[in-house]
Amino acid sequence: MARSPAGTTTQRVSSRNATFQQWQALLTNRTKRHRAGALLVSGVRPLTVAVESGHVVREWLHGETGSLSAWARDLVAHAPAQRFVVADELRHELGGKEQGTPELLAVVEMADGDIRRLDAAADFLGVLLDRPSSPGNVGTIIRSVDALGGHAVVVTGHATDPYDPQAVRASTGSVFGVPIVSAAAPREVLEWVDGVRRAGVPLRLVATDERAERDVWDHDLTGPVLLLTGNETTGLSQAWRDAADDVVRIPMAGSASSLNAASATTAILYEAARQRLRGRG
Repeated sequence: MARSPAGTTTQRVSSRNATFQQWQALLTNRTKRHRAGALLVSGVRPLTVAVESGHVVREWLHGETGSLSAWARDLVAHAPAQRFVVADELRHELGGKEQGTPELLAVVEMADGDIRRLDAAADFLGVLLDRPSSPGNVGTIIRSVDALGGHAVVVTGHATDPYDPQAVRASTGSVFGVPIVSAAAPREVLEWVDGVRRAGVPLRLVATDERAERDVWDHDLTGPVLLLTGNETTGLSQAWRDAADDVVRIPMAGSASSLNAASATTAILYEAARQRLRGRG
């Protein structure tokens, strides 16, 4: 057993032993992932964003130290943690890729998922996902929130895991750059909304509906806003329809009557970003 530059021990894993099985569980088992409060991450941007945004790295998984790239050496040095030299075929299996073996993987702690940790200021722009079922859509929306200046994603109800490997990949690392919180029921979110409003922030809940009378570009999105996005199949639940302060629609052309959840949310986020940039101009 060798010593890593950070002073922690470096262990070798060359078989599908108990340690390897624990890593596999972080990828495949949602319950174990959340019980551990951590996920297994690979990919240059996801790992870079995780470290740069201050997420705690518990373990690094890599090949022989002498084969690491400058990027991998710098990242490992920046976030000291327990290190494992893992056989290539095992890293390939954990990476979940059809081709190629990830040079570096990490066990990264999840951030606090309690909605009460969110701080909504006067420029707040967030997205609430009502019972999303597609991890790819969730990851794409998180990426859009990050890219278009949003501040948080709230996942509610019986929903897919925002830390599912597919969601993490679709977010291209933004899952570590945007606060993500969860709530089992609308009541938890609405209590938080009431607290924000009592603190003097006039937060509005804005839903989309193709039958709405107001086009999104005619609606003021420059104030504090929480955008409500419904389930991919059934749309918003009645509870969220009732809670919405405003309902807008995205004008459609051609034969399409609607967009999927990720595309629609991105379009509205873009309009909000456009209005806010124009207002500062």
